[in-house]
Amino acid sequence: MKIHEYQGKDILRQFGIPVPRGISAFTVQEAVEAAQKLGGPVWVVKAQIHAGGRGKGGGVKLARSIDEVKKLAGEILGMQLITHQTGPEGQKVRRLLIEDGADIKKEYYLSAVTDRASQRVALMASSEGGMNIEEVAHSSPEKIIKVFVDPATGLTAAQAKELADGIGVPARSTAQCVDVMHKLYKVYMDTDASLVEINPLILEGNGHIKALDAKFNFDDNALYRHPEIVACRDLDEEDPAEIEASKFDLAYISLDGNIGCLVNGAGLAMATMDTIKLFGAEPANFLDVGGGATPEKVTEAFKIMLKNPKVRVILVNIFGGIMKCDTIAAGIVAACKAVNLSVPLVVRMKGTNEELGKKLLADSGLPIISADTMADAAQKAVAAAA
Repeated sequence: MKIHEYQGKDILRQFGIPVPRGISAFTVQEAVEAAQKLGGPVWVVKAQIHAGGRGKGGGVKLARSIDEVKKLAGEILGMQLITHQTGPEGQKVRRLLIEDGADIKKEYYLSAVTDRASQRVALMASSEGGMNIEEVAHSSPEKIIKVFVDPATGLTAAQAKELADGIGVPARSTAQCVDVMHKLYKVYMDTDASLVEINPLILEGNGHIKALDAKFNFDDNALYRHPEIVACRDLDEEDPAEIEASKFDLAYISLDGNIGCLVNGAGLAMATMDTIKLFGAEPANFLDVGGGATPEKVTEAFKIMLKNPKVRVILVNIFGGIMKCDTIAAGIVAACKAVNLSVPLVVRMKGTNEELGKKLLADSGLPIISADTMADAAQKAVAAAA
């Protein structure tokens, strides 16, 4: 789950990390009132969408008068903001953040993320903060410094100072920077985040350190512990199909291809997508029905996949372990009849009650294309899509 910048800054503020004063706005009038409440002479009008690169896309503008705030708010609200993270279709701007201008002397990058290789939280920092951090990571990876935190001891003062010194924070500002890093680690752990990113973390002319942006991703599996974070969810920023899938405990992610995939198990789902790509096509989705799928759940999965107009064939790949093949087969038959399936269907199933499942499919009278191996299933799906 993601949240907006202004919501992320509220969380940072609660943990004692300095952020600029700012007020969210949903209308031009609210933007004007926010600017008047903050006072001048300079304001930043910032589009609020769940994507980076807003500045490059024209979603972050500087205003030097109330009239200019009004003009910019009118231009940005409702625009289809296209950035490198939104894709070519862009994202409609429905919210703004009106914020105090900042006296920026230097921009840094700071983030916390879980590192799978070390199985620890990694704090990363760079002297090259701002809009081009992805380019820095690609062309000058040595400018990104990392420390890996022992969960038993937490972030140490030595590690935080190593980061601050490594990115060139002036001596008079080091203590505050180290304090911000400790608080960033705490907010990451206490909120069950999977990413907390401050880009840029700025050094002001007076030597103060401040978070000028805030990006949060949260572990969905821990959200039951954080109703206050769930309350920040903005469904307008999410794929409607993914929202619908979540209502039925289906793990679904939309992709750009034309072969719909229904699989049980995340690892098998990824292997299925890889096999489709190996034979020259692209998956239309990731869809894991999990180990507790029912016929009703499979029917909903079919409905969600078929709402995608790009889908030209559906590939079902099932390993019957906890989930029995005959249960999935019954679900497939019920789903096909419920949705009046009009695209080819390729089914490969192995494992518990495999023969019973195959018999249910054969006796259904449905035009199902059976496959025995993953390669066979993928090749038949690719051919059917073509």
